[in-house]
Amino acid sequence: MISVITPVYNGEKFIESCIKVVIDQNCPDVEHIIVDGDSKDSTVEIIKQYAEKYPHIRWISEKDKGQSDAMNKGIAMARGQVISFLNVDDYYEPKALNRVLDLFKNLPEPSLLVGNCNIWDDEEKLLYTNKPKNLKIVHLLSCRNPPPFPLNPSAYFYHKSLHQKIGLYKVDDHYMMDIDFICKAVQAATVRYVDETWGNHRHIEGTKTISLVKSGQHYHYLSSLLEEHKKQLSLFQQYQIVILRKFYKSLNRVKKYLLKINHDFKKPQDLVQKI
Repeated sequence: MISVITPVYNGEKFIESCIKVVIDQNCPDVEHIIVDGDSKDSTVEIIKQYAEKYPHIRWISEKDKGQSDAMNKGIAMARGQVISFLNVDDYYEPKALNRVLDLFKNLPEPSLLVGNCNIWDDEEKLLYTNKPKNLKIVHLLSCRNPPPFPLNPSAYFYHKSLHQKIGLYKVDDHYMMDIDFICKAVQAATVRYVDETWGNHRHIEGTKTISLVKSGQHYHYLSSLLEEHKKQLSLFQQYQIVILRKFYKSLNRVKKYLLKINHDFKKPQDLVQKI
């Protein structure tokens, strides 16, 4: 069984579509656990309406200490061997859950299974597809741009037993809990990347992540977390990270230079005249 966990607070705009996303997966071996943080809007009423019709929906509504706390509550409730987190404004590709469960049949425990994730803007325009092909810890900590991490949990899945090795999500972490989890998971689990798109994430104005990026604090939080994990590695691994960071920094300089040339000299004759 796969346990899809959705933490939510005042999510009336998206909670119904989120519930329908799981229903439309037509997965016979799924439970949808919704952990509401005592919403003040109509979120709970919507959850109740669907829970009465669909027995695979289990839910609670009570005050919590933030998203990480809600996620941990969902894990404690989960009956499935496989965990998936579906944020209220994200969604799966059709038949993703059946495909994932089929793949887990041949994976050792604990495993982390990662696919691709489409990133959309407010106007439903596809910005890019996140393809985290290299999930070795030294590459994840290399500070590449764009970052090599899986950017949304709608596209990765893992055995619940993995938490016995790495612990639960940090309750006092309200921004980087996903990145912290991935850094720990890739070192403790069998990791498999599949070049298939399973998840979809919306970059929505006003959300916690977008607000953090616009405030300028995102890079600070991320850098601090990556340094924290880097210090826990062997000296050889830390040396590898330093080399990779220098390489990607140089590569970015070359890219910027080439872009400048392309901008300054749009036609071959422009370059000739400049010379």
